[in-house]
Amino acid sequence: MARNVADAAKKFLLLGQCVPTVKQNATKIRVKRLELDENLLMYFRKDEFYYCHDPEKKCRTGDVVLIKALPHKLTKLITHEVKEVVYPFGDVTDPVTGEKVAKEKYRDDIEKQSELYGKLDSSFDYSKAPARGWQEGKKNFTEKPTYTKFHVFDENDPYAI
Repeated sequence: MARNVADAAKKFLLLGQCVPTVKQNATKIRVKRLELDENLLMYFRKDEFYYCHDPEKKCRTGDVVLIKALPHKLTKLITHEVKEVVYPFGDVTDPVTGEKVAKEKYRDDIEKQSELYGKLDSSFDYSKAPARGWQEGKKNFTEKPTYTKFHVFDENDPYAI
C-alpha cells in the first residue's frame, strides 16, 4: 500500500531544491522525503534526486522549485521537467503570509523598528539591494560548469565540488 502511494506521488508535482550538476540542459533536484522505519516506528529523512529538463536555465543552485514528471522520458536520466521556481535562493519568503524574511524577523518589522529607534550604521537596507545574479563572474560562479573532484592536484580549480 505504502509503495503504491509513493509511486503515485512521483507522477504528480514535487517540491525540491536545485543542486549542482554537470548535465547540459538539465538540472539536478533534491527532493526530501520522510521514510517510516517499521521496526522503530520513526520517520527518517531520505533524499531522492531527479534530473529535470530545464533548457531555459530557469533555476540555479539553491533555488526551491516545483517539478513535474514527463509523460515519457527524454533520456535514461531525465524524467521530470521544471515547472516554476517557487523560492529563489537567498530571497526567503514566509509561505504562510507571503512576506519577505530576514533571519527570524519579517523585513517590514525590521524597517518599522529602525524608524522607531533610529537606523544603525551597520544595518542592511533590503530595498536598495541588487537582485541575485549581479555578481556573476566576479564572486558568484554558480553558472559555471561544475564537476566532482575525486583527486587532489597541485592546482586548485574553483569550479570543483
